Amino acid sequence: MHDSALNDTSLWSKGMKAVTAAQFLSAFGDNALLFATLAVLKAQFYPDWSQPVLQMVFVGAYILFAPFVGQIADSFAKGRVMMFANGLKLVGAAVICFGLNPFVGYTLVGVGAAAYSPAKYGILGELTTGDRLVKANGIMESSTIAAILLGSMAGGVLADWHIIAALTVCVLVYAGAVVANFYIPKLAPARPGQSWRFTPMTRSFFSACRSLWHNGETRFSLVGTSLFWGAGVTLRFLLVLWVPVALGIRDNATPTYLNAMVAVGIVVGAGAAAKLVTLDTVARCMPAGVLIGVGVLFFAMQHALLPAYGLLLLIGVLGGFFVVPLNALLQDRGKRSVGAGNAIAVQNLGENTAMLLMLGLYSLAVKTGASIVGIGIGFGVVFALAISALWIWQIRGKAANGKL
Repeated sequence: MHDSALNDTSLWSKGMKAVTAAQFLSAFGDNALLFATLAVLKAQFYPDWSQPVLQMVFVGAYILFAPFVGQIADSFAKGRVMMFANGLKLVGAAVICFGLNPFVGYTLVGVGAAAYSPAKYGILGELTTGDRLVKANGIMESSTIAAILLGSMAGGVLADWHIIAALTVCVLVYAGAVVANFYIPKLAPARPGQSWRFTPMTRSFFSACRSLWHNGETRFSLVGTSLFWGAGVTLRFLLVLWVPVALGIRDNATPTYLNAMVAVGIVVGAGAAAKLVTLDTVARCMPAGVLIGVGVLFFAMQHALLPAYGLLLLIGVLGGFFVVPLNALLQDRGKRSVGAGNAIAVQNLGENTAMLLMLGLYSLAVKTGASIVGIGIGFGVVFALAISALWIWQIRGKAANGKL
């Protein structure tokens, strides 16, 4: 790799282009595979409560491997770690495609995703610097959301046509992501030479957890992003059961179209955040977080398709504006303290623990026969209150430290 490629920190360097392409393909595969696998569960007459359980095995892999994946991302060239992780996702998709247990295949995809995440976000701080990091995160989130938009729609539409065709497309897309990873510059490892023994690795990880939690800014970011992604994945599964109840539509495609509206909104919100928020003005994102819960509350009460689309678009805009600055703050502060890979691994632990808890509560509510509309209303109220509490906590923390 030429030195010019390694030293180019512009937003559209060769490295950033390769990372963006790899992330788009990987995220496209993730989202298409989710809806294709949900169609498999539906076709094989699994109970409704098994749908969030599918995602729970996925996030369980994140939690289980959290102490190790950050060190892996910081000990090797991050582009090569991303390539290996996408290879694992390819194997998991192939397991489902060949008719083996969908929960086993999806767990493998979860392991690949767990290894992939610290590398994909950590590499941004190596490819670009300063306030360009917020813009780089905006590009990454926009790429991700575009992939969610197109991948979700492709998964649902193809599954309505032919489930095996949908699964085959997922395998091919993951293969494309592996190829894209070859074009990422082979950067020097951030923290080579760390111990690979189990006890030092776990001790190092939990030391990073403590370090980030004791810092007010990184704690604020960790809690905010964990609440956001926990709520986001729960909303995705809520939509799958909400559509037939509220709208009387029973195909696989409509929930993916509604998810796509959230994705479009997040692209818009991420772009607005990149222009209006800097690392010094991250608190500007907090009102958007509170309004997400209010939006979900009103959405759950809809019985017509058009206002449902409009509200989900608005929820997406608010979500993009809320989460992008928080991600950038954690990457910047984490890189200075525990390493970008470790910081993202700690973030993944928080986010996926939140997902596991929220999905578990949602699955339990569905299993007990609670109204899906009532679940949606309660979900919106609780989220708005949680973000309000976080906002108050952050203001009090700054006041206590004399930063107001």
